[in-house]
Amino acid sequence: MARDLLLEVGAEEIPASFIVPALEDLKRVLTERMADARLKHGEVRTFGTPRRLAVLVRDVANAGEDITKEVLGPSAKAAFDAQGKPTKAAEKFAESLKLSVDALGRTTTAKGEYLSARVEEKGRPAEAILQDALHAAVHGINFKKSMRWGDVDTAFARPVQWLVALLGDTELPVVLGDVKSGRTTYGHRFLAPGPITLKAPADYEAALEKAHVLADIGKRRAELVRKVNAAAKAAGAQLLEDEGLVDQVTNLVELPSPVVGSFEERHLDLPPEVLVQEMKSHQRYFSLTDAKGKLLPRFIAVSNTPVRDEQLSLRGYQRVLAARLADGRFFFDEDRRTPLADRVEKLGRVVWQGQLGTYLEKVERFRSLAGFLAQATGRAGEAATVERAATLSKADLVTGMVGEFPELQGVMGREYAKAGGEPDAVALAIFEHYLPRGAEDALPSQDAGALIGLADRLDSLCGIFAIGKAPSGAADPFALRRACLSIIRIVLGRGYRFSLSAAVDEALRLLAPKLANVKRKPGEAAPREQVLEFFRGRLKALWGEQHRTDVVEAVLAVGFDDLVAAKKRLEALSVLVGHSDFQPLAAAFKRVVNIVEKQGKDVAGGQTNPQRFTDEPEKNLHTAFTQARDRVGERVRADDFAGALKEITGLKPAVDTFFDKVMVMAEDKDLRENRIRFLTEIGALFNQVADFSKIQAETAAAA
Repeated sequence: MARDLLLEVGAEEIPASFIVPALEDLKRVLTERMADARLKHGEVRTFGTPRRLAVLVRDVANAGEDITKEVLGPSAKAAFDAQGKPTKAAEKFAESLKLSVDALGRTTTAKGEYLSARVEEKGRPAEAILQDALHAAVHGINFKKSMRWGDVDTAFARPVQWLVALLGDTELPVVLGDVKSGRTTYGHRFLAPGPITLKAPADYEAALEKAHVLADIGKRRAELVRKVNAAAKAAGAQLLEDEGLVDQVTNLVELPSPVVGSFEERHLDLPPEVLVQEMKSHQRYFSLTDAKGKLLPRFIAVSNTPVRDEQLSLRGYQRVLAARLADGRFFFDEDRRTPLADRVEKLGRVVWQGQLGTYLEKVERFRSLAGFLAQATGRAGEAATVERAATLSKADLVTGMVGEFPELQGVMGREYAKAGGEPDAVALAIFEHYLPRGAEDALPSQDAGALIGLADRLDSLCGIFAIGKAPSGAADPFALRRACLSIIRIVLGRGYRFSLSAAVDEALRLLAPKLANVKRKPGEAAPREQVLEFFRGRLKALWGEQHRTDVVEAVLAVGFDDLVAAKKRLEALSVLVGHSDFQPLAAAFKRVVNIVEKQGKDVAGGQTNPQRFTDEPEKNLHTAFTQARDRVGERVRADDFAGALKEITGLKPAVDTFFDKVMVMAEDKDLRENRIRFLTEIGALFNQVADFSKIQAETAAAA
């Protein structure tokens, strides 16, 4: 009979950001070990609060599954001597399996013939499997920071207080540090501090809820959202949405209990972002607005326990916030005493990256690159705004406010630029060059900020790749993946037409003095190729979310130097592959490609000579091709890729007739090579839109 499994690690308050990754590790290690041991089970759920990490596995089998497997021994040559008698190798192999040599079989592999045997491996009892699996799970959690306590050598996020390990009603032995497992858990620290004895894993969630703990993160989050929205409504206000703050507060409490507080109205003359950041970053308070979205002098704080004396509690919350807002006002007033322009020189003392220099050097590079992009995109009229905004764009990094709240960089630059009398366009560009900050963030609303943002990110991408610190696996310390996606979003969102490779070349040229002594590994691709391939990978992932992967590959294969054109080609091709008549078109093109790939390398360069055509079908195809080529060129220049594809599609009947009636591989060498050159030109016409050979034509009709 299947039984449920429960593992819980109880500890002192675990940091909120540690909880979800720790639960993922706990679940992964446990289920992997169970899978390796062939121990079947049902649903797996995780639970987490500041004081506990738990996993509940339903319907765990009583033992791992039995299997029969083939075991290979020594090679047949090594197993028998010249007289055909078994060698020591054969005898030891048989002995290890408790079989006679005569009972062994033979198996032929790619490396030759080997002695073999089919053996049955019995599944281990669940208790034995889980004892090892649970030990591995609790010791396999990777925390960003760990600590040791007492005299134990084991490290964990916080000191471990209790362990629960139950399989059905049976306790399993697990040790973590100086704590041994049992069946005792604990409820809310203040509302139900006593021990709770669990009879079975199925009782876990309900027992904790009765003890004022919402252990399921999803349920606790929903309850938090419900309560804070209700509190905001009761106060005649609206909650300023912040999903990240909701997630954080969810894992700071076991039972959310919100209260509404207030601060002095005079602080509303500070920038709203400052007020929100003061409440969010240090205090984890939710901000409140009126119906029009204007910030109110009120907030919601969430306690881990229902408040008995609300006024006493509020005085504490409000006193702490008042001190924080006083600090914010001090920074704001002091920072405005020094104009942004006077702070630029101080950037020369702030290192951006050891090998690539200071922020001042970075600003000088991307200011020049932004000017290049303004010219390349036809925005030369923005040059003066771009020049001034780029110069000031990082100056707020050396202000007191940004030093305290790095999240406000750009925001404070905008505010201090306005206070210093800079034009509104310059102030806005300083703020917007950081946009988008994330996947859901807005794009810059004007060109100056967008161009500076592109230049800043291109400088980072090219510089970091050039010094050999490209992202690897999950490691991306300079957030280059996000930077690359932001560049793509800005370019497409604002419709900028320029050569991406030329922009990369210019960025690397500006970086050249810093790269003079960089040594490259033998065989390593040049930075230019690495950066462009990185863009290709991001485009493939981004566009692959909405379009067929093979269609994305087909478009990228013929280039993405003009990102806007590449996107238009993708959209046109995605429509075409959905038509029922696309499959035969793709098949015809692949036939062209196959011949060119196999025979084209042996054909000398040059153009097709129409005078060499002897058969009517090839003459007709050449006439149709010549007319289509001109029309396709016109359509491509006009960004009408759907029209270009329609012109290309119109060649299909003539191409089919050509292959049916004309022998491409003619005995006459000149005739044969002329036909191959012709097919090469036809392939090049197709490739103005996409590489059709990349498309899985057999699935196109089902698209």
